[in-house]
Amino acid sequence: MTITDPTDRAGATPPGAPAEKVSKVGDKVFGGLAKGAGILILVTLAAVAIFLIAEAWPTFTNDLSEISGPDTFLGYVGPLIFGTILAAVIALVVATPMAVAVALFISHYAPKRLAQTLGYFVDLLAAIPSVVFGIWGISVLAPILARSVYPWLEDNLGFIPLFAGPASTSGRTMLTAGIVLAVMILPIITAISREVFLQTPRLHEEASLALGATKWEMIRQSVLPYGRSGVISGAMLGLGRALGETMAVAIILSGSIDYFWDLISNQNSNTIAANIALSFPESSGLEVNRLIATGLVLFGITFLVNALARKIASAGFSGADG
Repeated sequence: MTITDPTDRAGATPPGAPAEKVSKVGDKVFGGLAKGAGILILVTLAAVAIFLIAEAWPTFTNDLSEISGPDTFLGYVGPLIFGTILAAVIALVVATPMAVAVALFISHYAPKRLAQTLGYFVDLLAAIPSVVFGIWGISVLAPILARSVYPWLEDNLGFIPLFAGPASTSGRTMLTAGIVLAVMILPIITAISREVFLQTPRLHEEASLALGATKWEMIRQSVLPYGRSGVISGAMLGLGRALGETMAVAIILSGSIDYFWDLISNQNSNTIAANIALSFPESSGLEVNRLIATGLVLFGITFLVNALARKIASAGFSGADG
């Protein structure tokens, strides 16, 4: 009598089938969760946009002369847009060169242990609450700038409208706010730049050195062109953060609804986010709708900046793409 192995019967399940079945189920579950997360983000973004448009609509259909401030919405939001962009540009101009320098030092100059430690501390800056940056800016940075830097700028660069003065004695100026914002966006630009520089093909670097280039020439010829789009993308993401910063600017800046080019005087244009934070508790009725309308404008500006950063990032990290 022949004993037949149960696994040899017709229709028997192969040994590997249950594992494959479980794997397919896991793939479907993970795919569904990932798809649901993506849809949730789109729904949330659309809900925020619909809320802002619905609440801001009365601003465009009612007479604003009944409330304090300029009679038109453009006259109200224009100086706020100017102040928001001015503070963000100052932050970007100050932070980007410093971030690139720190990223290059960590990726190509510092010993491995020091690079890891320094990178860890730079990343920790992103975990500090913005209100702490604001308190540091008004209590530590502002007095130092008001005592030494601003008088020097007024005396030596006063012929430039940006530093015409009179210099502030309190340090609560647009330049102080911009420097604090620069410190806040520094970890974002540094982290992205560092990762991009580390992705530079080793053969490119060795080829440059083999041709007799110094280390700095190698970085200038190989590393910087390769990471150019990545640095720009990081800078744009940092710009988006600076545009929407609220508490740090609200603590430091004594802003008003007007256009001011002078960066070191007590008269400063306010930013959209800081104006909303400071004005919202005391507003009611149409004033609230006007503040939400300015928030809608900031939402659009930030969306455009992030879309531009995404477009640059999708172009790839290679300098050959340019």
